[in-house]
Amino acid sequence: MTATHAPLSTEKPVAPRHVLMLATGAGFSVASIYYSQPMLGILITDLHTRIGLVGLIPTLTQIGYALGILLLAPLGDRHDRRGIIAIKGVLLTLALLLSAVSGGITMLLVASLAIGITATMAQDIVPASAALSPAAQRGKTVGTVMTGLLLGILLSRVLSGIVAEYFGWRVMFAVAAAMVMAITLILWRSLPAMPASTRMSYPALLGSMYHLWKRYRPLRRATLAQALLSVGFSAFWSTLAVMLHDVYHTGSAVAGAFGLAGAAGALAAPLAGTLADRHGPAIVTRIGTALATLSFAAMFLLPLLSPAAQLALIVVSAIGFDFGVQSTLVSHQSIIFSLEPAARSRLNALMFTGVFIGMAVGSALGSLALEWAGWQGVVALLTLAGAGSFIVRLLSPDTAQGAHAAA
Repeated sequence: MTATHAPLSTEKPVAPRHVLMLATGAGFSVASIYYSQPMLGILITDLHTRIGLVGLIPTLTQIGYALGILLLAPLGDRHDRRGIIAIKGVLLTLALLLSAVSGGITMLLVASLAIGITATMAQDIVPASAALSPAAQRGKTVGTVMTGLLLGILLSRVLSGIVAEYFGWRVMFAVAAAMVMAITLILWRSLPAMPASTRMSYPALLGSMYHLWKRYRPLRRATLAQALLSVGFSAFWSTLAVMLHDVYHTGSAVAGAFGLAGAAGALAAPLAGTLADRHGPAIVTRIGTALATLSFAAMFLLPLLSPAAQLALIVVSAIGFDFGVQSTLVSHQSIIFSLEPAARSRLNALMFTGVFIGMAVGSALGSLALEWAGWQGVVALLTLAGAGSFIVRLLSPDTAQGAHAAA
């Protein structure tokens, strides 16, 4: 038998400045995997390479992030999360600097893989925020930290597009490195030590994830429901710019403005966390999945409206479904973090692996739907994905009381 230890627990609320620092750290780290996307055209010209090779940059970054979630995020249960966050922050800084000084596409591809792997410090920060919070305020704290993470995702493309256009892509990577290093130092100096919750060997730690998956039905339901929402989320954002260009003849600036609309929806996370603390996370997941589904379905009305009204409806829908998706995500984390406190990093890694798979599937299906059935085909895909998620939550228990129930 492997020895386990109770995770850090406290009844003292986390100081607001610490929550802000954790949210900033999550946002800065996860943003690192998205900076390259708006800069691909500039990179083709500057590095004198072809689009196929440059297209590997975001691909390798996402692959690295997936590998980091599966292979490194579980280490948060075996080692002090404060130390892991610091180590990953330093390594992420170095990877970003390597990107900034890359002399060719090969070095930039290697650096991109490293960025993806080390950017998973965000997936150490979220369980750390749960471990530092008293149970009565855990949802609100995690929700606030998730807001930082989600804003990092949604605003990173806007920032990198502007900086790269006016100052160059190397400056963007250098600025990103400086931001990550600064927040890493702040977190290292401010956070308390977080003792390991298990002494399992690394192979046993990875193997335990299979057993956690089999043991906890609420984990499987949360992962499936969130993965379905991720299909819709990714399908929308991966096809929006192309649709706007083809149908409304808009440029990248307009597409970036829709990112700001999505960021407004991300502000739902702290509210969702508070509601989950007061009324239970299960009800919030039902509200969130229903809101996302209705927001997706509302875009079926686009052909009945004028062009200006169509754009307005897309903005409102983006705010609505982002609000629903992020509310559901925060509530799902409240559910899984209550299952087995000593395994929070592994539980989080399992759910986010499902989220990553959903994002990848959504991107692929969204492109196919747009090509073969136009934007209405994409809307149909979004609505089906949202409805599937709502059904999963509707058929789930009303509370997480059955958290420890085996399959």
